[in-house]
Amino acid sequence: MLDELKKVFLAGVGSVAYTYEKSSKIIEDMVEKGKLSTKEGKELSEELKRNMQSSGEKVVSKVDSIKPLNKNEVLFIIEELNLAHQADLNEVKEKMLKLEAKISLLENKQE
Repeated sequence: MLDELKKVFLAGVGSVAYTYEKSSKIIEDMVEKGKLSTKEGKELSEELKRNMQSSGEKVVSKVDSIKPLNKNEVLFIIEELNLAHQADLNEVKEKMLKLEAKISLLENKQE
């Protein structure tokens, strides 16, 4: 679970970095084409940088506040999602073994 969370977090960091790079490139292109002054480009770039840092800090604070789930919380989530418990799987396994045994007996009688 922690590995998946790390992967999601790193993917988020990567997408933020990519977005920042692309946005910076767009600002540079607009300055080169004269659609923005150099001063406006710098201001916009600084604002973008502040927004990215602020967003990153919010994400880090949320990740830091995540606590591991205890057994009761996990069981509650399993119930809410209607997922199978180990006991359910064991019950199905037992039924399958009984059915396989019956099928095997029927096959042996037919021979």
